[in-house]
Amino acid sequence: MIITTLAIAAGTMLVMAVILSFVLGWANKKFKVEVDPKIEAVIEILPAVNCGGCGYLGCSDYAVAIVTDNDPVNKCTIGGEACAKGLARIMGVEVGEMVKVFAVVHCGAHTLNRLKKHEYRGEKRCMAAHQVAGVQGCSFGCLGFGDCVRACHYNAMHIKDGLAMVDFNNCIGCGACSKVCPRTIITITGFKKNKIPIVACSNKDKAKDSKAVCQTACVACKACTKLSDMFSITDNLSKYDYGAYTADHYEPAVKAMEKCPTNCIYFVGKPVCDPSSKKL
Repeated sequence: MIITTLAIAAGTMLVMAVILSFVLGWANKKFKVEVDPKIEAVIEILPAVNCGGCGYLGCSDYAVAIVTDNDPVNKCTIGGEACAKGLARIMGVEVGEMVKVFAVVHCGAHTLNRLKKHEYRGEKRCMAAHQVAGVQGCSFGCLGFGDCVRACHYNAMHIKDGLAMVDFNNCIGCGACSKVCPRTIITITGFKKNKIPIVACSNKDKAKDSKAVCQTACVACKACTKLSDMFSITDNLSKYDYGAYTADHYEPAVKAMEKCPTNCIYFVGKPVCDPSSKKL
């Protein structure tokens, strides 16, 4: 009796399995979503690291945008020129200008440069410290707890004497560090040359207030704007037109750097430049 019952149960399960396999096979064909072969070809060329440097959540999303929305093929910072050329061949378009992008920290204040220091006993995270009023004198500067270091998968971010610094030999410009910085002082910037001048300050307070909290703060003295039209002053802070920088702008930028009273203008890029040295 028991054997008969088991045999019936086993037979029933076998029949159900066969029926379900047919149903699933039919459903797979009936509801299958056809993928554009171009999208699949584009995905094959992309590095599949899903870093987000292109502005999309992952390589698959970028591939869809390239094929369906004619998005530029030169946005993959990891794949670089070889990847862009491969994508261009598939899409039948020109690669366009390839500009390397790197992370840039718009703060140059090491711990010793900060004039008002307060003991912080909370969680050693930038995001947590940012929520505490008066955690340091400058409310615009680098907090130095390394959220950017933890977010970077390429060993390109380091904390040196309380300041986030970029290793340009490792940085690929993926933007992970920029996304986690609560003070938005890290930008992903195009480098038309190996090294470019930057304004290493984000303090928008008036000169009197910024000088009271930091030795390297921009004081909006306009000295740089008088030496190069690439500089401008907005919200009490010097800005530089990085996208327009060429070799012709090198000498004026050097003069502006030398004239800057707080040394908040200097060159960064390859080879690695230590901002504390102010050497080109």
